[in-house]
Amino acid sequence: MTSDQLPEKIGMIAGWGLFPVVVAEALERSGVKVYCLGVKGHPDERLREICTYYRELGLGRFGTAFRIYKKFGLHHLVMLGKIHKKELFKRNGWWCHLPDLRTLRMFASHFLFRSKNNKDDSLANTVIAELEKEGIEVVAPTDFAPELLAQKGQLTSRAPNDAQWKDIHFGWELAKKLGELDCGQCVVVKDQAVLALEAIEGTDLCIRRAGELCKAGGFTVVKTAKPQQDMRNDAPTVGTQTLESIIVGGGKVLVIEAEKTILLEKEAFIQMANKHKLVVVVVDEEELGKRVTS
Repeated sequence: MTSDQLPEKIGMIAGWGLFPVVVAEALERSGVKVYCLGVKGHPDERLREICTYYRELGLGRFGTAFRIYKKFGLHHLVMLGKIHKKELFKRNGWWCHLPDLRTLRMFASHFLFRSKNNKDDSLANTVIAELEKEGIEVVAPTDFAPELLAQKGQLTSRAPNDAQWKDIHFGWELAKKLGELDCGQCVVVKDQAVLALEAIEGTDLCIRRAGELCKAGGFTVVKTAKPQQDMRNDAPTVGTQTLESIIVGGGKVLVIEAEKTILLEKEAFIQMANKHKLVVVVVDEEELGKRVTS
């Protein structure tokens, strides 16, 4: 998005992680005022200093959120950062967030009547539809920071060997199937056997669980976009914390999808990966097709 296409101000729903911080900084540097509502208990505290407006709200306060966005006359919004959905599955988890009437109406089909499922895309699409009713367009965060998208190529000094390429092919197909079902974006494999599939726990805990199951280490982590990926929501993201989980678990290879994966702190990421002798490659379907293994 060019500078003349940038809005004067934009809303933000911020979850956990560095991604909201990086995008908020990029927007404010470009002269865009960011009005951020952080999901209670999730966001990085630096957002308070970066954003023009910042407030934390519980997951159940969408009525309040919409009133705030309307007050500031916002017409564009980004949703970014991980939401720890497991919080909703604690005892009385949903009600602990004290949902207001707007939230109850929005999610009654999901949590009360059970006529809709609670997959990530289903919940996100409900939020997007409600925002559109308020005249607010939800846009992809990478529209404002396209440099965060990983580009095809080998990021580390080490390249995959033949056995690792076999695991990459094997894991890629599984990750795409998992994404198609909207269950997760990450799989961990070794010797063409599945060690762990990502579910509600998230990528980092999935990797660490694989490490607990495979004490020998040396496994491959494959993280891809869903075939039906909406870049406005839940785009795959990796950073130094992802590498830390791989290192702790004893993994050796990380594979991510080109131009659909957000790579945070790229220089520090590559430096850390090389220091620990990891293999990190960014591929797409075309690249994989060139590396068909027997």
